[in-house]
Amino acid sequence: MKILMVLTSHDKLGDTGRKTGFWLEEFAAPYYEFADAGMEVVLASPLGGQPPLDPKSDDPDAQTPATRRFRGDAEAIAALASTRKLSEVANGNFDAVFYPGGHGPLWDLAENRDSIRLIETTHAAGKPVAAVCHAPGVFRHAKAADGTPLVKDKSVTGFTNSEEAAVGLTDVVPFLVEDMLKANGGRYSKQDDWQRYAITDGNLVTGQNPASSQDAAKAVLALLGR
Repeated sequence: MKILMVLTSHDKLGDTGRKTGFWLEEFAAPYYEFADAGMEVVLASPLGGQPPLDPKSDDPDAQTPATRRFRGDAEAIAALASTRKLSEVANGNFDAVFYPGGHGPLWDLAENRDSIRLIETTHAAGKPVAAVCHAPGVFRHAKAADGTPLVKDKSVTGFTNSEEAAVGLTDVVPFLVEDMLKANGGRYSKQDDWQRYAITDGNLVTGQNPASSQDAAKAVLALLGR
């Protein structure tokens, strides 16, 4: 079985002059869940090549067993440095698609036509589509087969307004994940800030925050019968 992980190529945190990108734990934990389950993992990003890492996800207090494993894994580091261009693989035959978060996806993947098409076609085919933390923002413009928002009437979660406030970026991000999911008709729910929480509704999987990454990946594997 083959899983596509789609990472951001966006590295600017609004007009703050600070860097952003993908969150390391949200990539590393699912990557190893999939790899250890025998999945073929393909990595892609809008621009291809090395996706930008949110530097804060490299802080000592953000490290987990999965991130430490990644830092010692030359093969995984090389794979991440050479992601495929999303436009070249968006029509590929994947068994599931997984979006790690970090703030970057709010700027590029949420608006990227290849990403939107990938989400819509994968979901319509009954295959798992998953996104964790800020990455549920990629569903902003995605539609179901009947033309309604993809998340409408679906149980979903994602980075909370209070978590965004806690990191001081409420007025920096282009939109708030929680507000967008609700505005698109999603049945949004959450746990306390920073607690693990992942939801499956049909073939749609969402996770609230970095701590939810592994649970979201396990949910994808469960949908695939693994």
